[in-house]
Amino acid sequence: MLITSVQETEWAVLSLSVQSWFRHYKAKPDDKTSEMICSAAIDLFNRGHRTQEELTSILIARFPLIAPAPAALH
Repeated sequence: MLITSVQETEWAVLSLSVQSWFRHYKAKPDDKTSEMICSAAIDLFNRGHRTQEELTSILIARFPLIAPAPAALH
């Protein structure tokens, strides 16, 4: 997936959108989830969704947080 001529302000919009997703779900960032949400944000951006509000709303709607299964007690 290539992004052409992304400016610093556009990176900020993407970053803030991803951060907002984590805040919305009160989730701690981890590598796997961050990669998934960042990739989705970039894809949405490339499809023409350019505002933080729009990106955040779509990310929250498309990627509900799934709580991890509790670890078995030994």
